[in-house]
Amino acid sequence: MSNMGKNNRTILTRSTRWVIKVGTSLLTDTLVGLRKDVVESLSGEICQLLNDGMQVVLVSSGSIGEGMRRLGWQQRPSKVHLLQAAAAIGQIGLVHSYEAAFSKRDVHSAQILLTHADLASRQRYLNARNTIRELLDLGVVPIVNENDAVVNEEIRFGDNDTLAALTANLIDAECLILLTDQQGLFDSNPRQSDSAQLVRHGRADDLSLFGLAGGAGVSGRGGMITKLQAAQQASRSGSYTIIASGQEPSVLLRLRGGEEMGTLLAPGKERIAARKQWLAGQLRSSGKLILDNGAVSVLKDGGKSLLPVGVTAVEGNFTRGEIVTCLNNTGQEIAYGLINYNSDEARKIIGMPSQSIERILGYCGESELIHRDNIAVTA
Repeated sequence: MSNMGKNNRTILTRSTRWVIKVGTSLLTDTLVGLRKDVVESLSGEICQLLNDGMQVVLVSSGSIGEGMRRLGWQQRPSKVHLLQAAAAIGQIGLVHSYEAAFSKRDVHSAQILLTHADLASRQRYLNARNTIRELLDLGVVPIVNENDAVVNEEIRFGDNDTLAALTANLIDAECLILLTDQQGLFDSNPRQSDSAQLVRHGRADDLSLFGLAGGAGVSGRGGMITKLQAAQQASRSGSYTIIASGQEPSVLLRLRGGEEMGTLLAPGKERIAARKQWLAGQLRSSGKLILDNGAVSVLKDGGKSLLPVGVTAVEGNFTRGEIVTCLNNTGQEIAYGLINYNSDEARKIIGMPSQSIERILGYCGESELIHRDNIAVTA
């Protein structure tokens, strides 16, 4: 499971495009807000990576913590609009600190604020991809964050680990670096057990690793579980994930040198096509299709289209072209796909052979509910 097999760190020494995520626990302090010393040291290391010919995207937490300091708040509020206000205020300080640290080294930075809607729309997804990749080609460091001031709980990414993984998919990064206040993933809680051992390496699709993960810290939204989920997401575009301590001196440079630190999670499956990466990265869908065992097998093993005959139930209301989730008969997620019929039409034709579609609906737009080119298998 954890420490079996070859721990190959050459990917870190030869890769050229990283997404680096810095957690709240590293960047903020309850009393001083944003830790300028951490911003300074990380920026310096990133500039050295750029000098080594690399391209780096930074996903940075810390805006809410900085906003709380500026407002004089000692405790994180629970109301969404107060959190959004703190994020809006703190974002100015966060970006200014990075801009100052990079500019004195003659490196430009750029702010990129994203919402789930930006990545749910195929056109906006491609726009974001093109903009970030153009910035990278210009030698700029894009600083990505969720647009906390405008999102709500229903449409947010939920944590910056997820956002960082989706960004890795977005730009085809070879490595996702998740910096936290822990050394990596342990086989037991290091705060409670002196015998806890660091998991040096594993596979992103190894579900047994989730049994080793704990909850979130006091100041952050994510925990080790979200980091493992992020590794799974990043692996869909072939990205390796490193979970390492941002408190270690020169952590980025040491990782670049191939030093064995943190937990390295290799992608467990072959990378999927860019369009299917986008589909697999959708955090929300408009409806659900329940599949019989034959349809599940066809999608997972055959790489074929989903026909109406293999669907046993339809849940939700959706229109043609929207994203739906495909589930097996026990409720396990199997795939995401772009549906060819709306929910009312789908309910009428499920369980029926494709040649019956025209008789039932009065027309036949497509012979399949979801074409194979528009399906991303996630199980």
